[in-house]
Amino acid sequence: MPTPDSEKQPDSEPSRKKSARRKRPLRALRPVGLRVEKRELPTGVHWQFIHPACARKRREDMEEVQAMVEGGEAAIAREELVWLLAECPDFLEAHVQLGLIALEDDDPKLARGHFGRAYELAIQAIEAAGNPQSLPYEMLSNQPFFAAAKGLVHCLLLTNRRQMAKDVCRRVTRCDPTDPLGIVAMTAG
Repeated sequence: MPTPDSEKQPDSEPSRKKSARRKRPLRALRPVGLRVEKRELPTGVHWQFIHPACARKRREDMEEVQAMVEGGEAAIAREELVWLLAECPDFLEAHVQLGLIALEDDDPKLARGHFGRAYELAIQAIEAAGNPQSLPYEMLSNQPFFAAAKGLVHCLLLTNRRQMAKDVCRRVTRCDPTDPLGIVAMTAG
């Protein structure tokens, strides 16, 4: 007949199984935010932005936003972009699009904030990767970074922050010296 003490003691077999499960190493988690990774291509080693999964899943949403803007529905597009950023704060393309809408609304300070946030996120990713030098514009995933930088330089110039604009220009041309968007020409003179 079991004693009251023996009924309270758990079976030792299940506890060993639980402890064995806990001792397994955890899988390394991949970063979920914006990051930069090396790519070996026939033209050499280049780096490219890897956008977060939440941004990649929202390609169709961005196409709808673009259609709204082209259709003259900037206010609705703005609301959609704000919602997209609430769901995916590292979404460079959404920040850039909000900057463009703010420029259309003749609000360079607000535009500077949106372009600046996209630029800041990109620079953080670049620095986390060890400051790679070759991030060519021709790689599609790098293009939102360059668009953000160009928009930021434009807004900095509009708000009389020429030295900051030149600093951004220098940083961007280290990533792609070909300057395909003409950012250097914007700060010349």
